[in-house]
Amino acid sequence: MYPGKNAGAGMLLDGETLEPLSCGVSVISKKEYSFSTDTVLLASFSMPKTGEKCADFGSGCGAIPLIWLARSNPGQVYAVEIQSEACGMITRSAELNAFTGRLKVINGDINNLKGGRDMPCGLDLISCNPPYTENSSGLKSGGKSRMAARHEVLCDFGGIAAAAADFLRWGGRFCCCMRPFRLSGVISSLKENGMEPKCLRFVQYDKNRPPFLFLLQANRGGRPGLKVEPTLFVTSEGGEYSGEMKEMYGTYYGGKNGR
Repeated sequence: MYPGKNAGAGMLLDGETLEPLSCGVSVISKKEYSFSTDTVLLASFSMPKTGEKCADFGSGCGAIPLIWLARSNPGQVYAVEIQSEACGMITRSAELNAFTGRLKVINGDINNLKGGRDMPCGLDLISCNPPYTENSSGLKSGGKSRMAARHEVLCDFGGIAAAAADFLRWGGRFCCCMRPFRLSGVISSLKENGMEPKCLRFVQYDKNRPPFLFLLQANRGGRPGLKVEPTLFVTSEGGEYSGEMKEMYGTYYGGKNGR
């Protein structure tokens, strides 16, 4: 069962709400720090294996680490976020869901992380839902937090790739999502930092529209060879969520196979 409407109410600050993620697990979110379909897709695509040490870069409200802990059995999980308000939300979400000992929140700049000081090197998995718009292009979204989430004002993808390579073990996995128009640049940045793209999946709303997102896994020190998985469709021909999307959302949207 999900926490009731009043569960965790004492932990909420002005403007915050409690959003269910999985059976018995919820996340504290607000307008400035929320999560989307892209978040759920990346969390599922990057799901860690039992006992793996993992980190989520630019964690926002912490939805990805919480989904991992709810639906898998990773070892230590790190949520790295530069904005202190969001870090406070993640910390309270971890306490609410009894994940405090397994989820460590790091309030820091991805570009300045130091191995051994902030978190250990040799991680098995790192995920990142990065800003989609390069800092030199596009209209800037209003508000500091929204701008940081959507535009590369605090870090660019090259910096994210470099930091991931520093903290991953040899053969460790880096998973990200991004808009298709940036695929070439993303692959170039990964290769420049010693990470080989290994698995690519495009996401479309339906068969009549082009992909709006791709999910990509790269391995540190991996051998060349990219597997392209079947396209993931968000909706079925009837306009409802596809079976695969219902499985990913789980009980959040009442899927029969939700966890």
